[in-house]
Amino acid sequence: MSIQYDNPNEVGMTGLLGLPSAYHSMHECDLLILLGTDFPYAQFMPPKCKIVQVDIKPERLGRRAKVDVGLCGSVKDTLTALLPLVAQKTDDSFLKAQLELYAKVKEQMQSYVDDGGETDKIHPEMVAGILDELATNDAIFTVDTGMSCVWGARYIKATGKREMLGSFNHGSMANAMPMAIGAALACPDRQVIAMCGDGGISMLLGDLATIAQYKLPVKIIIFNNRSLGMVKLEMEVAGLPDWQTDMVNPDFALVAQAMGIKGMTVTEPTDVKSTLQEALSFNGPVLVNIMTDPNALAMPPKIEFEQVKGMALSMTKLVLNGRMEEVLDTLKSNYKHLKEVL
Repeated sequence: MSIQYDNPNEVGMTGLLGLPSAYHSMHECDLLILLGTDFPYAQFMPPKCKIVQVDIKPERLGRRAKVDVGLCGSVKDTLTALLPLVAQKTDDSFLKAQLELYAKVKEQMQSYVDDGGETDKIHPEMVAGILDELATNDAIFTVDTGMSCVWGARYIKATGKREMLGSFNHGSMANAMPMAIGAALACPDRQVIAMCGDGGISMLLGDLATIAQYKLPVKIIIFNNRSLGMVKLEMEVAGLPDWQTDMVNPDFALVAQAMGIKGMTVTEPTDVKSTLQEALSFNGPVLVNIMTDPNALAMPPKIEFEQVKGMALSMTKLVLNGRMEEVLDTLKSNYKHLKEVL
């Protein structure tokens, strides 16, 4: 959220939550410089280009990738020493090619915001896009582990003042609401928005009582896809029909009301913006239960053949098990992603 949010040469984020444009740029470049990052996604690292890594902890140098040059020191001191030695290039063809690809990626992402879905199958991308539009310039976002984290990472834009908190090291479930409680107590003058999954919030519904008791003006947005979405996707990519990932949820809006919190449910795409406007302007805690599309897929930056093969195999098994309607719903919900695969 705080790294070069206004850089005109930015091409997005890579890694498991990232975009094809950043992945492509890393794999097409001649030199990759890792500044203060112990990049955890080894499978996303380019195998051929030269890699320079700068970190204050020497044990991190070369831990994730084959590094040609490892420099131990702070990023600021190291770059201050090296920049006078770098000659400015005039050929910007590589940059233009990457920015052109990034523009196409953003256009593809926007298509899921513009097409909001249908009744009880609201596109989660649209929800995140509208949240980004309506939230304050210095809002604090907290994201649950899983699909909510993907939508937050891809659609909530940095401003230089916003922050995003998540369980990024451990991948713990049900973190968004308790993190929002802490953020609201620490920063009472800032807007706090918790982007929760239905699986995550179900684990800690009792914390709603804490929010009500201390009158914390947290805005809880539930991406209610009635499933453990990320687990379901991982199973399907592995070639397995999803098993025991469906959630039988209570009416979260009524639960919130029982706890003394304003609760609302959204089932229609056309009602998302007005409901979120009402929620964010309300002086107090609010829970918005949004019925999102259970078949929405968070496509990785690079789609491997084995993933396509696994998904095809899992869809075949679903058909053989009499779940043809679920397969058709998945295809209908994600037909735009065919461009990324092809």
